[in-house]
Amino acid sequence: MRSKDLNPQNFTEFADEVVLKGREEEPRKEDTQKVNFYGLELDDLKDLLKKLGKESYRAQQLFKWVYQSRVTDFEEMSNISKKFRAELPDLISFELPKVVEHLVSKDGTQKFLFDVGFSKTVEAVLIPSDDRLTLCLSSEVGCNMACKFCFTGKQKLKRRLTADEIVGQFMQVHDRLKEGQRISNIVFMGMGEPLDNPEAVFKTIKVLHSTWGMNFSRRKVTVSTSGLVPQIPLITESGARLAVSLNAPNDEIRNFIMPINKKYNIKKLMDACREHTSKARDRVTFEYVLLKGVNDSIEHARQLRKIIRGVPCKLNLIPFNEHPGADFHRSDSKDVFRFQKEILNTGTHVTIRRTMGRDIFAACGQLTSHYNEHPKKQEVQTGILG
Repeated sequence: MRSKDLNPQNFTEFADEVVLKGREEEPRKEDTQKVNFYGLELDDLKDLLKKLGKESYRAQQLFKWVYQSRVTDFEEMSNISKKFRAELPDLISFELPKVVEHLVSKDGTQKFLFDVGFSKTVEAVLIPSDDRLTLCLSSEVGCNMACKFCFTGKQKLKRRLTADEIVGQFMQVHDRLKEGQRISNIVFMGMGEPLDNPEAVFKTIKVLHSTWGMNFSRRKVTVSTSGLVPQIPLITESGARLAVSLNAPNDEIRNFIMPINKKYNIKKLMDACREHTSKARDRVTFEYVLLKGVNDSIEHARQLRKIIRGVPCKLNLIPFNEHPGADFHRSDSKDVFRFQKEILNTGTHVTIRRTMGRDIFAACGQLTSHYNEHPKKQEVQTGILG
């Protein structure tokens, strides 16, 4: 499935003020004669070169130079004819989103602020661990899902990013890695709902997956969703892994904290997850943000056990991360462990995500575009859960 063949349905208003159609407040970048290389799949580049009468293998050569050798000066591409090299600057650009600021947490987490034009910014986060280096990418400026516990959800959707802007986040971080480092995993869990911008997200995956490019394994890519049920099959078809931001053990609580549930309730969501696991032959990861006094009791854990029963899954428990204006509080550590133990008794794989990057507002649910109004750092009391 080529990304340009995607035809995502338009969504209608599903809850209160939340509208997925979301008219964008700012226009996209103006079209120019040049094409941004980072927004091209290999087949796109082949088509472009074919129109110029060039052989298709030239696209593979360009991919290798740019992605594998990180050469963007056409004059250095020695296996391409001098005549062709002279034509390329008028055809292709290598524009990357500018890094406005780079913050480093006490725990080694790195946050990058990118300028995506029209005074709009997005954030991406590089998360280190013992056996992996995970890059959390953003797919939109703002978000229309309006999840009440998420800082990004407090701002409306401003613009859906293009594929070159998402690939550009990856390349900018990649180019700043220390010698010997390599991004091992990609998660679309940054700003925005990935399935509200499917064409750009899945095109990005294809670009980075190309064996002539970064050769990034699809099984090392996770696409998260708040519950856009009709779009979940796109994840299945892409070969990426599925993560679902669940966060509630019943429809009443989920309706309250995640308005998307009023359109696609928990039963519909679980049915879609079962279908995914059957076709993909892979388990789904359920993300569950623990909100003190809202969804973190033993009874809530028992209800959660029932709704995920029969779905091959891993459950990630995430203690709530504070942000300016938050209406919720972080669950006590003892309640987090009690919740985990109650689920573990059923044999389900349950982990508690260690909080990373809280001191630079880089943890789950803390990203935003309201940069000028957003504090850059905070003092945090770290404990066993981070």
